[in-house]
Amino acid sequence: MKTNGFLFFYQTPIGRIGITENGTVLTHVFFEEDFIPDPDHWERRETDLLRMAATQLQEYFSGRRKVFDVPLSRKGTPFRQKVRGALLEIPYGETRSYREIARAIGMENACRAVGMANKSNPLPIFIPCHRVIGSNGKLIGYAGGLDKKQFLLDLEKQYV
Repeated sequence: MKTNGFLFFYQTPIGRIGITENGTVLTHVFFEEDFIPDPDHWERRETDLLRMAATQLQEYFSGRRKVFDVPLSRKGTPFRQKVRGALLEIPYGETRSYREIARAIGMENACRAVGMANKSNPLPIFIPCHRVIGSNGKLIGYAGGLDKKQFLLDLEKQYV
């Protein structure tokens, strides 16, 4: 049976997180309650890359890491890649609105599309979609739930 790569779960302050990699880059982050596509096609094994990602997550949760430097998958449409690039530019401890992200990628009227690209982010936390909020300052959507989004924003404010 062909595998999609490797999957391993780690305990974090926001619950169990599954991280996957394909041999060269991280490909997905799954919150414990997430649906994992083709669960039988992932070899459940901790690799050096997954261990490095987990270590960086531990450093992030303890306030010692502000930027991740593990290799991340760049898969996605050109639009989604632009949005994810803009997300990576949001400084630790800061937020941006969907409109600000749309402006940053040169598509001011694409707020809803930015929201959809955010929703499809396969690497939450590593690609910080939790830093995107509504233009009214309210939390809007997060794959892991608004409680996790609030936790991550509060964590970053604590260590800025």
